Amino acid sequence: MLQLLTSRYNDRLWRKKIEKTLSLPATGVSDEVQRAMFLYLKHGLKAYKSRRADPDGWIVGGFATLEVIERAKQVPATVGPAITQDDVAILGVDPGPEVNDVWWDEMLVRWFEEPESEEAGPVVEESTSENNEQAADG
Repeated sequence: MLQLLTSRYNDRLWRKKIEKTLSLPATGVSDEVQRAMFLYLKHGLKAYKSRRADPDGWIVGGFATLEVIERAKQVPATVGPAITQDDVAILGVDPGPEVNDVWWDEMLVRWFEEPESEEAGPVVEESTSENNEQAADG
């Protein structure tokens, strides 16, 4: 997904899909390193619009996008302290012909499958806190 965002931004057929991906919540990215890179791109490409009129958008395409990608590749620490040169090496590299409209639709479905598993998290925490209370009483 990161390769798609950073390699096809000048392709007008992919621009709307890239903007749509940037508007998604970061919780859909399960890997911590990729989530940090996604948030970096999301914030680096943010286009601030009028506070009263339009919601924020993204600068997709052109020199601004290239600059954000190159900055990450040259100084990975700008993305995050744990990001290495190997992590950012994929940015700007086209993922290949297998990444097409069908792949993108499937990626969107997978993106929203993750938050459902997070909803189960508080239930586990509640039972853990009950166990701690029982241990304290015992």
